Amino acid sequence: MQLFPSVVAAGLTAAVVGLIIFGVWLAARRRIAAQTVGHAHDEAERLLRDAEREIGARRKEAELSTREQAQNLRHETENHARQRREELAALERELNDRKRALAERSSGVDRAARELRAREDAVLDRENAAATEEVRCRELVEQTSAELQRVSGMTADEAKELLVRQLESDARRDAANLVKRLEHEARETAADKAKHIITQAIQRSAADHAIETTVSVVDLPSDDLKGRIIGREGRNIRALETATGVELIVDDTPGAIILSSFDPYRREIAKRAIEQLVSDGRIHPARIEEVVEKVRSEVDEATLKEGEAAAFELGIHDLHSEIARMMGRLKFRTSYGQNVLAHSKEVAYVAGVMARELGLDAHTTIRAAFVHDVGKAMDRELEGTHLQIGIDFLRKHGESDAVVDAMAAHHMDIDWPSLESMLVQAADAISAARPGARRDILESYVKRLENLEGIADSFKGVSKSFALQAGREIRVMVESERITDEEAVWLSKDIAKRIENELQYPGQIKVTVIRETRSVEYAR
Repeated sequence: MQLFPSVVAAGLTAAVVGLIIFGVWLAARRRIAAQTVGHAHDEAERLLRDAEREIGARRKEAELSTREQAQNLRHETENHARQRREELAALERELNDRKRALAERSSGVDRAARELRAREDAVLDRENAAATEEVRCRELVEQTSAELQRVSGMTADEAKELLVRQLESDARRDAANLVKRLEHEARETAADKAKHIITQAIQRSAADHAIETTVSVVDLPSDDLKGRIIGREGRNIRALETATGVELIVDDTPGAIILSSFDPYRREIAKRAIEQLVSDGRIHPARIEEVVEKVRSEVDEATLKEGEAAAFELGIHDLHSEIARMMGRLKFRTSYGQNVLAHSKEVAYVAGVMARELGLDAHTTIRAAFVHDVGKAMDRELEGTHLQIGIDFLRKHGESDAVVDAMAAHHMDIDWPSLESMLVQAADAISAARPGARRDILESYVKRLENLEGIADSFKGVSKSFALQAGREIRVMVESERITDEEAVWLSKDIAKRIENELQYPGQIKVTVIRETRSVEYAR
């Protein structure tokens, strides 16, 4: 019973203490809450003051910005208004100027109209006067014509015919003078250039040439071999002549026999065959045929190499082997004593230099010039001229049309298809006509001179003609009473044209017409 009150007292004490602690805690919380509310109120007032200051500052800034924008806008408006006033003033001045110009033009049009009316009146007066004068002139012409017919005894048609003849004579004289002047001017400019190009081409080629003949000589170690070459009853020599197509002349010439043939290619085969037979010592018909065939093959191979070497020397690297072989055979062919292969190379050199100087196709020109006489290697075996044989041969072995056309015109049988063909013909003439290139037989030489003089003598008014410089110039003496100076110009051209159409000749022929007047009187 005593324990219970003590527990109650302890509990009450604990409760009192708890209440006291709660009251203290509550008072502390109230104080903290009061302090927090005070701080919040102060912070709110501070923020409110800051906001009011910021609002005032922004209001001032806005007022200043608005004032600046208003001032800028006022300046821009004033500038725009000033520019518009200036533009309006300029337009007004331009309009005033146009008004003044229009007024001046209107006054000018009025003056021009007045002048035009005045001119029309003057023209009408002149037309009337001209019509009156025309009538009077027609009457005068009729009177004059009648008087002239009465005095001269000629009709109007006869007078017209006389006047036409006089005008024709004057026109021919003026034309002849014009031709002489143009020729002189052309020669001054063209002759020097042509001489320079041709001379340079010839100097660059500078080829050596040897004159071939129709006989070859085979040297023998001893005269005893002549009998063996002839053989029993002449069978060896007949076998040689049959196999080679060459005539063998065995005479008293010591240590040599002579081979005679118009074909140097056959003579070369015969010469080599005889030399091999003499060296071998076995000479009989079967051996002769065997050696001749072997030598012919060797010569064919040599001609191929010779043609290829000549083409390579000229810079032609794609020539067909058969064309090269035929070009090599031209080494054994001559024309008027001129070696045809050497002539072909010289023509190619000269034509190539001229083509380069003139800016033409040098490759085509050189190629055409080199093969222009290829037909001469076959013209003794085939029908036709060497030109047509060569054209067919080149086309068969794939040469281009440009090369064939340029080659086909080198004898002027056709019109020149290109400038390259003209150079080939000119180079061929240069090579053939240069001094010492060819030997001409006497009969053809004399015949050409006679033909030249005959053509010149066939023209009216020619008294004498003389062929000079181996037929490369003809001088024509005319009768001064029948031929005038102007007609002499036309006569030289007519003679040159006849020579071009009727004669064949290398190079060119100069035609000189000489007219002179002599007055002779004797003092007695």
